[in-house]
Amino acid sequence: MEHPPVYLFLLLGIPEHIQEEYRYVMLAVLVTLILTLISLWAKRNLQEIPTGKQNFFEFVVGGILDFMEEIMGHEAKRFLPLIGTLGFFILTSNLLGLIPGFDSPTANINATGGCAIVVFFTTHIVGIKRHGLKYVKQFTGPIPWLAPLMIPIELISHIVRPVSLSIRLFGNIFGGHLVIGSFLGLVSIPLIYPLPMMAMEIFVAFVQTLIFIVLSMIYISLALSEEH
Repeated sequence: MEHPPVYLFLLLGIPEHIQEEYRYVMLAVLVTLILTLISLWAKRNLQEIPTGKQNFFEFVVGGILDFMEEIMGHEAKRFLPLIGTLGFFILTSNLLGLIPGFDSPTANINATGGCAIVVFFTTHIVGIKRHGLKYVKQFTGPIPWLAPLMIPIELISHIVRPVSLSIRLFGNIFGGHLVIGSFLGLVSIPLIYPLPMMAMEIFVAFVQTLIFIVLSMIYISLALSEEH
């Protein structure tokens, strides 16, 4: 599927054939660069008594941490960098595609799959570090003679997690952009009629980000739970 070139990349001297091949990689790098610049700006001139932008960013980070504690308890602070980074990356990627001339990195299965794989490996690494070999025993089930049946079932259930995370996010973002593109091609006043659809897509961008990070926190919390 061919895409129109991103004019920002053309201004930077990136030819169209390179954009076509590495389009979503470059968009993901752009999102990373945007978030990095915002982070560097946010931590400049920090003060003991916060004012202005420091107040805003502390409010945002504090709100995210409070929300995480509702799901992960005392482990929330430990995983705030991971969940926060995933959340901001996914949300910014979702919203980027609503800007004319850009696409969402999350409208590509490779980007959403990459995020899901990070969660998958994190889940099992922290589970093994916390419980050791006892963590592996969850795959065999509570009764030893049921192990031949339980092992494939448990393996499939764990493999399905990153697959469902990535496909759900990709499908909703990609599908939403297709709908908006169809509206833009049908209406005579393209700047007015799609506004309700744009508002809906902004809502979907936030909801899909929330679903992804909530499920990620649940998977990690289950791996850390003492029931293993």
